[in-house]
Amino acid sequence: MVYTLIGMPGSGKSCMSRAVAKKLNITALDADKVIENTTKKKLHEIINESGLDGFKKIEEEILLTINSEDDLILATGGSAVYYERAMEHFKKIGKVIYLYVSFETMLERLGDYSKRGIAMRPDQTIRDLYDERAALYEKYADVMVNCDGGDYYTYRKNVIKAIKGI
Repeated sequence: MVYTLIGMPGSGKSCMSRAVAKKLNITALDADKVIENTTKKKLHEIINESGLDGFKKIEEEILLTINSEDDLILATGGSAVYYERAMEHFKKIGKVIYLYVSFETMLERLGDYSKRGIAMRPDQTIRDLYDERAALYEKYADVMVNCDGGDYYTYRKNVIKAIKGI
């Protein structure tokens, strides 16, 4: 089964996927790393060279190829929820877990988000992006884990509970 982590940049998807996978002795996969390894470019380079639409096309195509017969915990990029086909694919092959963080926590964790390769329109503020995506995360999530206002070990324990309880 594939346990897909979704959430805003800075919500801890990559960190939690590795930590939870290690604790449960399953494989972790970071979709952003798969994109970078496949294209041989950093996310922000793809966005700069191909534009937002070009990046989204690449991201969706790669997300649709992810599958596993073994247990796998997948950290997606924050923009994965824009692709209905990809999200339906993830729900079909496993469960989707939303790592929630507040807007304020996201900003704290991100710092200079211009270097993060965040897929956002030029006319969009980071607050607009947060509000737009939050609704999509809620739409696709099978379960939500609050990763706001606690500590790493609490988040990890709660993600493991979500996986075992699904």
